[in-house]
Parts: sequence; structure tokens; C-alpha cells
Amino acid sequence: MKELLVRSLSGALYISLLLICLFFENALMLLFFIFGLICLREFKKLIELKSYIPYIIFVILYCIFGYWQAVLNSNMGLSEATQILTVLSIFINLFLIKDLFSEKTIPLFSSKRYLLTTFYLSSAFVFLVLIANFFENYNPNILLGSFILVWVNDSFAFLVGKNFGKQKLFEKISPKKTVEGFLGGLFFSCVASYFIATFTNTLNFTSWLVLGIIVSVFGTLGDLIESKFKRQAKVKDSGIIMPGHGGLLDRLDSIIFAAPFIYLFLRILHYVS
Repeated sequence: MKELLVRSLSGALYISLLLICLFFENALMLLFFIFGLICLREFKKLIELKSYIPYIIFVILYCIFGYWQAVLNSNMGLSEATQILTVLSIFINLFLIKDLFSEKTIPLFSSKRYLLTTFYLSSAFVFLVLIANFFENYNPNILLGSFILVWVNDSFAFLVGKNFGKQKLFEKISPKKTVEGFLGGLFFSCVASYFIATFTNTLNFTSWLVLGIIVSVFGTLGDLIESKFKRQAKVKDSGIIMPGHGGLLDRLDSIIFAAPFIYLFLRILHYVS
């Protein structure tokens, strides 16, 4: 009972902090900067990287893309730079998906550790900021909708999997995840996309439906990949900053992995519309 109370309070504090900061651009920028540093610290421990260089790279990337328009008073070059970052980040994430399914352990040679901290983790927080600023003027509704989809997917994947799950999804990596749970999370994410489209007045239902599928599929893959990193490091959680939940990376792993794919979809949507 005490553990459930601690877990609930910890989760409520995290969600409340995120929701409050979402409606103030500077507050969100600061929050994601702090979140990024914490997640980077936790991830460096998982992959046994002791260098401080990833922190420097994160600060540079975050400041460049987060304040490009404010500093240069222009968006010139931003589109090209984000396209390059998107391609590199998705390329690294696709390699992680390949490693998830084809390798007993994810190879962690020296250069790959730096590629992962840069294009798997650091760039993800850049994309979260870019998603909030996708319409040039700050609008948190798409980012808020994406987080809601993650929360709906995780919650219903757990509930459906716990009550109806029989077939394991990826037993060696995450024994509790089931195919039924994954499909349940996907289904209710699609249902939630209708309400998000209705109440946020951002994208149409079809676009939110596609985003629901993207979040469910890539969010689940991100969760599995982080679980594999933890198994290799022989730890249960990525950290202890959130009592009852583990590390911050444990809570953000889904949106971190899905972020570049969400941003890519928004870019494609922008060009075809």
C-alpha cells in the first residue's frame, strides 16, 4: 500500500510538472533541458560511458535548435539542419531496432556509445522542442497529444496484458509484455486520437490516428530497447530519481524513441498538405 502511494505521488508530480510547463515555452525549454541532462546521466551509466563529451554535445544541440530563431532572428537554414538531424537520428534508431531483434546484446563499441548519446538520446529532446514549435509559433497541443498517446498506450497495454495477455511479445527482454497488451495499447491509442483531434484543434482525425499508430509502435520498441540496455547493464531501473518508478529514462523511453518519427511524419504532412 505504501509503495503504491509513493508510486502514485511520484507519477502525479512528474505529470503535473510536465503539464504546467507545457503551457509556458521558456519553462518547457528549461524542463526538457534538465530532463535531458538527467536522462543522459542515467543512459551513460547503462552503457558505461564515463566521458563528459555527451553533455557538451547535448548542450550544443539543444541550444542551437532550441534558440536558432531567437538568436539569428530568422529560420534560414533551420529546415535543412533539422532534416539532417532527422535522417541521422532515424538511421541510428533503425540500427537499434535491428540490434533488438538480431543481436543477443546491443554492440557498444566506443564510437557507437557516442552516436547513441547524440542521435538516440540528445536529439530526442531537440525533436520534442521542435514538435512544440512546429507551426513556427509555440503551440504545445501536438506535443501534449503525443504524450497523452504514450500514456494511453502504456496504461492500456498494461491493463489488457495483465488481464488477457497470454502470448509473450518479447519474453527474453521484457517478460511481462504480451502481444495482447500491445494490441490493446494500440487500439486505445487509436480511440484516444479521435478525442485529441476533436479537442486540440490541431490536426485532423486521420493525422492523429497515424500519430497514434506511430507512438504505439515506436514507443513500444523504445521501451523494449531501453529494457535491453538495462538487462545488459544488469540493473532493474535506469535510476532512482522517481520513487516507485525508477529513473527518468524509464518514464521517457517511449517518447524519446518515438520523437524523431513523430517529427518526420509532421514534416511529410506539411509538405503534402
